[in-house]
Amino acid sequence: MNFYVARANALEANVRLYKVTDGVRRQIAGHNIDVPSGVWQSLRLEVTGATLAVGFNGEQVIEARDTTFAQPGKIGLWTKADSLTHFADLEIDPSPADVAGGRHD
Repeated sequence: MNFYVARANALEANVRLYKVTDGVRRQIAGHNIDVPSGVWQSLRLEVTGATLAVGFNGEQVIEARDTTFAQPGKIGLWTKADSLTHFADLEIDPSPADVAGGRHD
């Protein structure tokens, strides 16, 4: 599987952006920031062409460029085994070009 990962880690106090290609994870960028435990957080990944922007609690903390995955794909949610994680208010906003072209990935 090939995909991007935006991750907020309370134990390491950081937000990271990774790509996984053929099962191998590589860090694209990272930002050290306090990630409090036991409270709701907001994590956002926006992909526009080759530009990836990661937001954390309403603040953009990472912007990077990567051309590994040129075609639109699917989304998913991921958590590590040692975390207690809840997901709520998932929003998927496809680009206008994808909607106009009939894409529903």
